[in-house]
Amino acid sequence: MKGLHITIWVFALFFLCCASQAQEDAKPKVLTGFNGGMMLHTGYLFGEMPEIGYNAKGAPFGLGGVIRVQLGQHWMVGGEGYVSTLHQLHNGSYIKYGWGGVLGEFYWALKHVMPYVGLTVGGGAQTSFLMFDGRSGDWTAEKNAFFHKQGFMALTPFIGCDFILTKLLHLTLKADWMTTIADKKLLEPTGPRFYVGLIFYH
Repeated sequence: MKGLHITIWVFALFFLCCASQAQEDAKPKVLTGFNGGMMLHTGYLFGEMPEIGYNAKGAPFGLGGVIRVQLGQHWMVGGEGYVSTLHQLHNGSYIKYGWGGVLGEFYWALKHVMPYVGLTVGGGAQTSFLMFDGRSGDWTAEKNAFFHKQGFMALTPFIGCDFILTKLLHLTLKADWMTTIADKKLLEPTGPRFYVGLIFYH
């Protein structure tokens, strides 16, 4: 999984460097359109929470969306935001991420597909509720439970591809790996997320 993290970063940097060499048409329009939509995601998160000695892992589930403007023939800028919940311990415990940010993206529109790569810079909060003893279905006070909420900064490289269904509607598939930084250290659990959604173009 660490290899996938590095791969996403390498591809992002490589394509962004290549994109700087891309040539636009003579006298191009600057603003060429806008788009937005919703995406579902899952993936695999893992990592140790050293403050309580707990190794979290599992598949998160979440929802969010993106809105962007198209600049020229290959660039988009905009913003995105998501909520992602990783359930733990089979008793109502969870680790939840809420985050968003501004994004820059390079894309290449072909006949039926539109591959893209980009980077989102932003932040959010991680909320953790971990109950090591007890049950969520009673009204008994639990002695061995932790609740913690912490803000973070985030850098999120991503790669993906739109499948062009019509001129106005695309099916998108995306993978990212959010690197979260809090109190001058990396925040865990972390890992790849995989997205699917519908994007409306105008």
